[in-house]
Amino acid sequence: MKIGVLALQGDFALHRKALDRIGVASVEVRMPGQLEEVAGLIMPGGESTTLLKLMDAWDFVPALEKFHTAGKPIFGTCAGMILLAREVQSPAQFSLGLIDLTVERNAYGRQKESFEAVGSADLGRGRIPLKMVFIRAPRIRRLGPAATPLAEYQGECVMARQGTVLVAAFHPELTDEPAVHEYFARMVRAAT
Repeated sequence: MKIGVLALQGDFALHRKALDRIGVASVEVRMPGQLEEVAGLIMPGGESTTLLKLMDAWDFVPALEKFHTAGKPIFGTCAGMILLAREVQSPAQFSLGLIDLTVERNAYGRQKESFEAVGSADLGRGRIPLKMVFIRAPRIRRLGPAATPLAEYQGECVMARQGTVLVAAFHPELTDEPAVHEYFARMVRAAT
């Protein structure tokens, strides 16, 4: 099993290090054809409008839709969550619509308001405290009926799943906590 990390922009190298720490093979995905070589995909944080421009330039959208239709798991963090949501606000922008969420960009504040916190999560093995890093993070404003909340911070959902799509408003790759990447690896194993 190999997990791809979209390597167009953002903190893709840290996601690969997090996967290394839990013993999961990974590869940087820079071209749409590489999606055929991986069993799951992480779409990292970064800047969502820049990611959209790069994805458009390389014609990634049809390849990602095909990847999703094939039942392969996708995990989007921060900007990745924005790209996977059904609706994006502040401002509105194109998204793939693969998870029934409405997200508001930069809702936790600008770069200087970035922060670390401890929330809680239930990732299939009971509720646990979870370290979270929020950097210009989007906020989940609406959670559709098909989406399941998995983690919260101060009473708000910050991580959710719908079928094979997992999203988080925070950056799990910036902590030494393996639980989120382990959860996604279990999703990928279950789908293969």
